[in-house]
Amino acid sequence: MRRPTQLLRDDGQAVVEFALVLPLLMGLVLGIVQFGIVFNNYETLTDAARVGARKAAVSRLVGDNGASGQAAAYAAASGLSKPPLVVDVTSCAPGTSPCTTQDWTTPGNEVTVTATYPYAIKILDWTIAGGNLTTVTKERLE
Repeated sequence: MRRPTQLLRDDGQAVVEFALVLPLLMGLVLGIVQFGIVFNNYETLTDAARVGARKAAVSRLVGDNGASGQAAAYAAASGLSKPPLVVDVTSCAPGTSPCTTQDWTTPGNEVTVTATYPYAIKILDWTIAGGNLTTVTKERLE
């Protein structure tokens, strides 16, 4: 049988160990939550670029030079703030590496939508990592 003082001493040791490990566990949990938020933003950004590319590819005859695709991408990125979100829509011949001349009239050209959104992984207001999420989607102009 244990004495009451011995029981208290063992519990005190467990409390001290818990106090030492708790900040590490909380930092890990907060990091996982922040990473999940960044991953969700990336998935939203990728879907918005896909929606914008599809809209721009099917609206060749509208004559807006990709503005409808850009508007569709902004609308699809409903969870992201618009001012830092950047959507660029271009249409060039396939294989043209820097797109110097845009051609929205020739079917078969590639519509390229590039979407960029900033991210920062913060734990207790300390920035651990930051940068830009970027995704590129290509569709054939119909």
